Amino acid sequence: MSLTVIVLALVTAQRLGELALARRNTRALLARGGVEVAPGHYPAIVAVHAAWLAGLWLLAPAQPVDPRWLAAFVVLQALRVWVLATLRERWTTRIIVLPDTPLVRTGPYRLLSHPNYAVVIGEIAALPLAFGLPVFAGIFSLLNAAVLAVRIRAEQAALAESAAGGP
Repeated sequence: MSLTVIVLALVTAQRLGELALARRNTRALLARGGVEVAPGHYPAIVAVHAAWLAGLWLLAPAQPVDPRWLAAFVVLQALRVWVLATLRERWTTRIIVLPDTPLVRTGPYRLLSHPNYAVVIGEIAALPLAFGLPVFAGIFSLLNAAVLAVRIRAEQAALAESAAGGP
């Protein structure tokens, strides 16, 4: 089994595990009175990420691995773990506002408003580049930027409304 296939298998397992965690956290947040905001964009995010991973499985297995880009991807995974550990049960793939709960301002959130999105931006580019697929990295970086623009705008509006006493 090649290094590329091992990496893709690990990334796939990670993403499936994260989806299970997100589903569990979403249910728990909703049970605590959380409100999902702007769910309409969610299928587009799922589609972009699923197509990214499927495309990598299709195009990357025959490619050699660039260790520098793979190392960058591994560093991004450490940052992802930091985000997940900081948010704990509040991490989800959806926008869930928990009324009367302050924003997280610890960990990477001391440095950036949206560190998870910064990690995702890096991942979407770094992994295809690790497999010598720069055009693929560019295409999916643009698609990801489009869905993140919608999501961040919706999330910022929801958080501002929540801070002002709304849902």
